[in-house]
Amino acid sequence: MNKIRKGDEVIVIAGRDKGKRGRVLRRVDEQRVVVEGVNIVKKHVRPNPLKGVAGGIIEKTMPIHQSNIAIYNPATGKADRVGIKILADGTKVRVYKSSGEEIKVA
Repeated sequence: MNKIRKGDEVIVIAGRDKGKRGRVLRRVDEQRVVVEGVNIVKKHVRPNPLKGVAGGIIEKTMPIHQSNIAIYNPATGKADRVGIKILADGTKVRVYKSSGEEIKVA
C-alpha cells in the first residue's frame, strides 16, 4: 500500500522547493511522484510540425522523490507521517501518525 497516492495534498520537506504545497498529479514509478507547482524546470523543445509542436523554452513539472515530500495534515497545518491501520473488517486504511485520524480520500 502506497503511503502517498494520487490526489493527496503534500508539502515539500527538502530541496529547493522546501515549504511548497501541492497535489500529487501522478506516480511515475515506485519512488517518484509528480506534484503540481513543485520542481518546475525549463526545457528546450525542438519544433515538430508533424505533431504541431512549436519550438522554444517551456516550463515543465518534473518528478520528485517521495522521501522529499510528506503528507499535509490540515488539522495541524503541518507535514505529517503516514501509518497504516487494519480495521475490524480487515481493510487497511491510512492514518496520520500524530493523531491517529484517518486520511480522507480526495
